[in-house]
Amino acid sequence: MMDMTSASVHITHQLRCDEALPEVVKAVLAKGAVCRFQAKGHSMSPFIKDGDVVTVSPLFGTAPHLGDVVAFIHPGPDKLVIHRVVGRKDDSCIIIGDNTFEIDGPVSTGNILGRVTRVERGGKRIIVGLGLERYLIAFLSRSGLLSSVLPPIWSLLRPFLRRRVR
Repeated sequence: MMDMTSASVHITHQLRCDEALPEVVKAVLAKGAVCRFQAKGHSMSPFIKDGDVVTVSPLFGTAPHLGDVVAFIHPGPDKLVIHRVVGRKDDSCIIIGDNTFEIDGPVSTGNILGRVTRVERGGKRIIVGLGLERYLIAFLSRSGLLSSVLPPIWSLLRPFLRRRVR
């Protein structure tokens, strides 16, 4: 699918999660194109849920920032992972899933493929988790407090957030 905006062309590929996905995403982003695919797993819940469609954009030579949700190929299982940057150390990022307790370890910024710029659930854009609140989420994730603080806050905010989903 071709999407023409502001005199630039973005190639968007619709992909399903499978064994070839990491290499395909890496190749698409290396060409400067945007890549969309269906997320699989629960490590970023509730901000990104199993089955959500995520859009990953290339970094274009910029380093990820604190709170950014990034895509990288995890060296251990050699699979594509989408988790949040919770800190920086030298030329590496400390990355962890919002719903996990184990840090992915320092990941070299050169191994980070792109930044998640959009999340869609049921055809609607999800805006929570990628805005300014990402800094607080990163802090709470790194300190191990997100899982204990999030449920009460989430239950209070859920009615208001449903109205904001576009």
